[in-house]
Amino acid sequence: MDNYNNGNNYGGGNNNNNRDNRNGNNNNKKPKNVNLIVFVIIAAVITFIGITMLNSMLKNATYKEISYNQFIEMVNNDQVKKVALEQDRILITPTDDAQENNGVNKLGYTYYTGYVNDDSLVSLLKRKGIEFTGYIPDSSSSIVEFLVVYVLPFLFIYVIFAFVYRRISKGGGMMGGMGVGKSNAKVYVQKKTGVTFKDVAGQDEAKESLTEIVDFLHNPDKYSKIGAKLPKGALLVGPPGTGKTLLAKAVAGEANVPFFSLAGSDFVEMFVGVGASRVRDLFKEATKQAPCIIFIDEIDAIGKSRDSRYGGGNDEREQTLNQLLAEMDGFDSSKGIFILAATNRPEVLDKALLRPGRLDRRVIVDKPDLKGRIETLKVHSKDVLMDDTVNFEEIGLATSGAVGSDLANMINEAAIAAVKAGRKYVSQKDLFEAVEVVIAGKEKKDRVLSKEEKQTVAYHEVGHALVTALKKDSEPVQKITIVPRTMGSLGYVMQVPEEEKYLQNKDELMTRLVTLVAGRAAEEIVFGRVTTGAANDIEKATKIAKAMITQYGMSDRFGLMNLATVDDPYLNGNARLDCSDETAAQIDEEVKSMLKECYEEAKQLLTENRDVLDKIAHYLYDHETITGKEFMKIFREVKGLPEPTDTTGFTHSEKVAESVTFNEDGSYSSTLNGPSETDIWKGIGEVNAEKDDSYSIGESSQSADVSNADHQSADVSDS
Repeated sequence: MDNYNNGNNYGGGNNNNNRDNRNGNNNNKKPKNVNLIVFVIIAAVITFIGITMLNSMLKNATYKEISYNQFIEMVNNDQVKKVALEQDRILITPTDDAQENNGVNKLGYTYYTGYVNDDSLVSLLKRKGIEFTGYIPDSSSSIVEFLVVYVLPFLFIYVIFAFVYRRISKGGGMMGGMGVGKSNAKVYVQKKTGVTFKDVAGQDEAKESLTEIVDFLHNPDKYSKIGAKLPKGALLVGPPGTGKTLLAKAVAGEANVPFFSLAGSDFVEMFVGVGASRVRDLFKEATKQAPCIIFIDEIDAIGKSRDSRYGGGNDEREQTLNQLLAEMDGFDSSKGIFILAATNRPEVLDKALLRPGRLDRRVIVDKPDLKGRIETLKVHSKDVLMDDTVNFEEIGLATSGAVGSDLANMINEAAIAAVKAGRKYVSQKDLFEAVEVVIAGKEKKDRVLSKEEKQTVAYHEVGHALVTALKKDSEPVQKITIVPRTMGSLGYVMQVPEEEKYLQNKDELMTRLVTLVAGRAAEEIVFGRVTTGAANDIEKATKIAKAMITQYGMSDRFGLMNLATVDDPYLNGNARLDCSDETAAQIDEEVKSMLKECYEEAKQLLTENRDVLDKIAHYLYDHETITGKEFMKIFREVKGLPEPTDTTGFTHSEKVAESVTFNEDGSYSSTLNGPSETDIWKGIGEVNAEKDDSYSIGESSQSADVSNADHQSADVSDS
């Protein structure tokens, strides 16, 4: 190999060369204090110029030069109060009247003129009775004046320059002396973070990968015997809130080695080159404390691709990235330095950063499945008092698609609700209420809907629920409410799947589309008009239909063609069309046709079951919130289906629903205490016959999201 040198050659030649180099360096070496001397000279010049200019400004502000003839004239006019005869000039103090006549400010001027050898001046001053003094040279006063005016300011400036010079010398340059180029990494040693792997749930695969790293740092010999090498780095990838940073802190708690933690934005500064300097400083400190772990959170801030498509061309960021790449190549992995990074935008990272030898592993920290959500709920609730009604499996099913931070927030909201209710324990009801708070917000009790709006919302939500009950590929209804929420919804239907699903077939997606447009269909069937309440439903339906055509290959027209690309799957997951404009127009037509077909099916189902729609809508109007059991009880009674006889575990409202009997005229009554049907529904079936055409619920901005939270819990299963 060309680069290989044996021991003899290495020992001989290099020593001589090094000796020569050292001699050359000594010959060219500058005086030790040359920089300090330069600072002293600069300080002296600045001091002299500054003081000279200051004296000149002060003299111009308090002294005014006049001619000798003007001075004699002032004496003759009795405008002189005092005269001082100095060596080279005459100082004149005018009287107060003279100052006022000349319009001089209150401080007044001291006039002066050049000294003239005039023997008659003294006699003139005596005759006018003007006080005058002569000049006595005093060398000591001149020395003191020089010291005060020039030497003391110079010494003051010198001290400042010397202090700054020493800081710069110690800090490695101007920016280093001010701490700009220093690394801001936080160092955690042993278990100071207070987090271990026991505190992380629902990410078993990620924990396994990181546990190997921790074990490698603790027992390197076990791996080196077989020839294994420590990976240089790992990249934690996943959506926001899944626990990437928590996993890194858990590594710090388990590793018992120094743990350097900082964010990618900590490298960014307004000065070019500072980021690279901080990278050098970070790895320098890490080398001193090896074995150790370096954790860089949100590494996409400095590791973004240098390609112009991803915002390339930033000199400071590219310099920082290049320095990071160089440092990752330069350190010896046998010393035990491990790089741990986290991001939710892996698609924008530079390819050079992701290659083996730098970030060798990619650890996926994805949304937890049902088992993971249950374990996460248990971890976050270990310090929360729970009663016997709590069933985490039901909560896990209702929170499909939620991440760890969402679940932690739900547990906390449930605990707060229990305290507000005056209870010492958290119940299942509190947990379900917390799920609703996170999904749709709190109940907005101050928002009072009009009779017409409340009717419209009731039919809208029952339209969703009824189609769900009629279609076999749908998820069961957990709750229906028309109580407004703080996130803008006027009502919603909560659906909870019976089991965790990872795939959806075409029939299930088509059923989902029919369910989404059923609310709009119910409005049109009952009232003969539509409102803005279906805006969110239409948005979701369009998104699903477009994905079926462009990504899932569920369109007969386009077949198995992939027509869209997801740019950022871990953030918003929005798809970008990757086709011609002509094809995009055809996709729009296909989406329109698919949604129209689903809308017609929804209208047909609701029309055929109009009696069920009316009765459940009336009941929901009176009660405002009904459970899935209440909904299915009314549905079975109207449809003539067999009913369960066991009401164990039913709430009072559910027992009231079980006792409901519907009369031939459509009214209902209950053998238990509960609200009875109001008479506002008389004549409601006579659609638009006598209604004012100007009526439009859609004019209210709040009603634009009647079903804003309508399907959030159901949507998450689609993700």
